Amino acid sequence: MKTISVTLTMILKKIIEITFGKLFPISYARWIGVTIGENCRMINVKYSTEPYLIFIGDHVSATSVHFENHDGGVWCFREQNPDIDIIKPIRIGNNVYIGFGAVILPGVTIGDNVVIGACALVSKDIPSNSVAVGVPARVIKTIDQYIEKATSIGDNTKNLTRRLKKEYYKKKYKLYFCD
Repeated sequence: MKTISVTLTMILKKIIEITFGKLFPISYARWIGVTIGENCRMINVKYSTEPYLIFIGDHVSATSVHFENHDGGVWCFREQNPDIDIIKPIRIGNNVYIGFGAVILPGVTIGDNVVIGACALVSKDIPSNSVAVGVPARVIKTIDQYIEKATSIGDNTKNLTRRLKKEYYKKKYKLYFCD
């Protein structure tokens, strides 16, 4: 009977954590120990077993990102060295966008004003004012170069209503067959 009670308690705790994490991601991150700044947007973010070693600055956006601050590879020689851990902090600066599906590995520092591309594997520090993409992630341009390109090809549609935005893009891309 005690085993069932413990199992039910663990399941209930997991349900609460998942729900809390989805509904209130910033509060959840702080609750588990992540240091997180103001005006952040965390959507479906996963944290490693040492969230108290994750430091996120102000105005950071991340979607389906995984912050992994331990090296699980020590599993391969756990029997020879049962107490070994490789655990390092992760630091994210201010004004950072981390694209969908990126993984941030132990010991990484990402500077201020940085864009990390979707599905990037960030295994080394990324300097401020840069754009990094790939596996492993590497810097491909400055943030100023990115801003210049985005400004030249982007459209000012962010504050349009859903209907007006749809009409704009259907016309732009000549998609008259869509409803």
